[in-house]
This record gives sequence, C-alpha cells and structure tokens, in this order.
Amino acid sequence: MADFKTIDEFDPKGKRVLVRVDFNVPMQDGEVTDSTRIERAAVTLKELMGKGARVIALSHFGRPKGKVEPAMSLAPIAKALGKALGGTEVVFGKDCIGPEAETAVSQVKNGGIALLENLRFHAGEEKNHAEFADSLASLGDIYVNDAFSSSHRSHASVTGLAERLPAYAGRLMEAELKALGAAVGDADRPVAALVGGAKVSTKLDVLGHLLDKVDVLIIGGGMANTFLHAKGVDIGKSLCEKDLADNARAIMEKAKARNVRILLPEDGVVATRFEPNAENRVVAVDSVGPEEMILDIGPKSAETVEKALADCRTLLWNGPMGAFEVTPFDAGTNKVAQAAARLTQDGKLQSVAGGGDTVAALAHAGVLEQFSYVSTAGGAFLEFIEGKELPGVAALAR
Repeated sequence: MADFKTIDEFDPKGKRVLVRVDFNVPMQDGEVTDSTRIERAAVTLKELMGKGARVIALSHFGRPKGKVEPAMSLAPIAKALGKALGGTEVVFGKDCIGPEAETAVSQVKNGGIALLENLRFHAGEEKNHAEFADSLASLGDIYVNDAFSSSHRSHASVTGLAERLPAYAGRLMEAELKALGAAVGDADRPVAALVGGAKVSTKLDVLGHLLDKVDVLIIGGGMANTFLHAKGVDIGKSLCEKDLADNARAIMEKAKARNVRILLPEDGVVATRFEPNAENRVVAVDSVGPEEMILDIGPKSAETVEKALADCRTLLWNGPMGAFEVTPFDAGTNKVAQAAARLTQDGKLQSVAGGGDTVAALAHAGVLEQFSYVSTAGGAFLEFIEGKELPGVAALAR
C-alpha cells in the first residue's frame, strides 16, 4: 500500500477545509436510526475545528440519480451531526455548489462547520464532470478524504477534488488503511479469512486473491452451500449457485496447491421454512433432507472454526456464517464472533472485519466494539481485499 498524506501535515487554521464524509446512513421518518458513520467522522471534524479550520462537510445520500429528491436531503443529518459534535451548530447549505453553497460557506467562522446538500443531486458528481468538480473546489482551500467507503468510486468529490486541491487522509481514512493494510498486507501469521454471506458470485475475486494471503480460509453462509454442492454433497433446497460449481472446485484446487486450509461446514441447522423460530434440527451436511435448507452452521462447525482461530494471529472477516437476522439461525455467527472477540481481547488475535452485513452481525452478537477494527465500508472493503487499487486512496498517495 502506498504511503499517504494525513491531516498532520498541514495547518488548518483559517482555511476552508472540504471534508468528504460518508453520511449515507439509515433514516426513518426523517430521523437518523444509526449514527455510527456520523460519530466516526466526527473525530476528524472535531480535530479540524479545534485547530481553527472552517470545515465544510460533503456527502452523498441514497441514489437520487442526479436530480433533487427531497426525501434524500441531508438536512435531517445536520441535526445528528451537531449532536455528534457535542451540540455544535451546523450551518446547512441548501446546495453543494453555486450561490446557496457559497452563502453557507461564508457563514462558517474559524472552528465552525457547514454541511452541504446531497452531492448526488447533481449528475456531475457520479460522472466526475470537470465543471462540477471545479465548482466544489472553489469552495475550499484544502481537501480531506475521510470516506474510505466511497473511495472505490472515481467521483468528483472523491478524485476530482483531490486533483484540484492539496489532498489528505482524515483520521477515519487513516485508521481504515492502516487496519486493512495490516490485515491484508503485513499480517502476523497464521492468517485466517472468514468469508460468508449469501452468494459466491459476489466474492469470487475476493476468495481468489485471499488464497495468496492467508493460511486458513473459512467459508460460511449461503456461499458455503455452493462449495458443498461442488463436492457432491446433496444440500436439499439450500440456497446454492450451482452454475458456479466449477469455480468453487477451482478455488479448492488452488487452495490445495498453496497449502491453504479451507474450512467448510461439517454440520448445519436446517429447516423447511425460513422464518423466526421455525422448527429446525442439527444434521451433518451430508444428511440434509430433500425439502430442507441449511440456514446456519451447526455447533460442531462453530467449534472447529473456534479452534482454527485459536491457532491464528490475524483474522479478516467479511460476511455472516448463517441467516443471522432470524432466530435461531444466528447461533453459529454469534458463537464464532464471540470467540474471535475473546481472542482479540486476550491479545491473541488481530481481528479486522468489514461490510454492512458483517457490521450488523457483529453488533447482533454484541461484539462490535471488541474487534481490533470494524470497517463500515462495503464495496470499498471488498475491493481492497481483492487487491484492487481504490481511486480515492490512490489520489492521497505522496
């Protein structure tokens, strides 16, 4: 990973600092229901404000497709941001460029902050139009990218601004890059990767790349069913991408050639209906009935994973082990997550996790704060562990 510039390297006092954040947060009835991303970004914003910067926060929200959609306004988020900043008044700009944005910026004094309207209300944001990027750049003197979760996209507020203004990584970006770099690059070995979720198709590149980085690859969730099917196991009506059986076999062959141990479920929690508290049973994976679905790993599988993690020094986690949103199919994910958390707290494991479902699963298991680092990024997290260069990160290189 290339060395990158951080906010330690400039004096922000009196400067208009454009900070790209990711405030694409869950909302209901005009209220933020999960402010995790806002609270994490507040670290950088507070530091810059404390040093006398005139901070202008920029973010997208939803997919308005280049048009003004009142339901996707950032106005309600200004209130949540003020709360995260300890009751600070946040100036809200009714546009992110043009006269209304300029008026909002002009109202920000040293140590103050403004939040401008949804970047994606303008088509030029996602298309990285030069004119739109120029208009954004005219509002600031310095650019800080604190939105790792958006940095896999070459948008105007991500790469366009970095090309036009002195560009630096915010504290959240810095923490993400250091944590992921340590887990994917110079990790303490043995390294385990736990990859779960519904589909193999979305993570083929991730699995292929990880085989060059890890010693143990743990596959769970619905995607494990595809691997079991590829091995000739009858998995009943379980979710499975049968057309990817050849890909699964190729991954297993590659793992064998690289001496990487692959762990697949040995037993599973099965049911004929996917609903809360559905009648279920635990069976060996080769004993699934024709009408049954594997909806979680079984206790024997969870124990095997726990033992494997106990022998490792680093864990990279993306995706749940089962359908954790529905009881009782959350038990396997909970058990493994809690084991990883214990090892982390005991100083025996460096644990780095990321992705929306992963964050939700770890929160459900009650261990979100007990991992070494948890990234809220989804696509950017996956592309990073695939080994791809993220445009927004590359733009911050020295």
